[in-house]
Amino acid sequence: MNYALDVQHITKSYGKKQAVRDVSFQIQEGEIFGLMGMNGAGKTTILRMLATLLRPDSGDALIAGNSIVKNPEKVRADISYLPDEAGAYKTMTGKNYLKFIAGLYFKEEKEIKLCVALGQEICGLGEALEQKINTYSRGMTRKLVLARTVMTKPKLAILDEPTSGLDVLNSLDIRKTIRRCAEEYGTAFLLSSHHMQEVSSTAHRGAIMKDGQFLAEGTPEELLQQYQAETLEEAFEKAVKSA
Repeated sequence: MNYALDVQHITKSYGKKQAVRDVSFQIQEGEIFGLMGMNGAGKTTILRMLATLLRPDSGDALIAGNSIVKNPEKVRADISYLPDEAGAYKTMTGKNYLKFIAGLYFKEEKEIKLCVALGQEICGLGEALEQKINTYSRGMTRKLVLARTVMTKPKLAILDEPTSGLDVLNSLDIRKTIRRCAEEYGTAFLLSSHHMQEVSSTAHRGAIMKDGQFLAEGTPEELLQQYQAETLEEAFEKAVKSA
């Protein structure tokens, strides 16, 4: 099977602290996979390795068939990465920001216009795109940067805490956008979250992490069954406490 992402026994340490321990998993095209864990569980380290910002101490991962260790430049052409607390150039209008990002990926004017049009449709900000980003709320900014992350139709979109700090309605909008982009464009998503509801309502599959390791992996329903739990929060608590 051809995976959008195939992670093979990656490990990463910071000095004496082992942040990620022999982690392996796969994501198919159009699939959304969630990493669940407390702060310090190793989620962001995994995302940064897959985004080629950090090099694994051992192991590898293939993204659209390219190695993050041997061919990071090819990997970068197939991914997009949205860090936690990602911002945008505040003196630009939303539309000009989308044009700027599109110009980094495409050279032909027709391709840039199509990319920007898709970004406008994805973010759903309408006339607000003519305003400067420094006038945007946190929710509006997050919708804009999510749009720039997926409007290039990457093979894999890597999202670190995509709804961090957002209210309920904006969080729902972001989750719906992720699901729609996975279904319509075939983009695979890897997202991290310490909000179990986010993973439950957004991801097709997920993994519970602690101390750099996967404790359990599966669909939300499979995780509930494995831990005889009624909610993912309860399953997460049982997994972490029994580890």
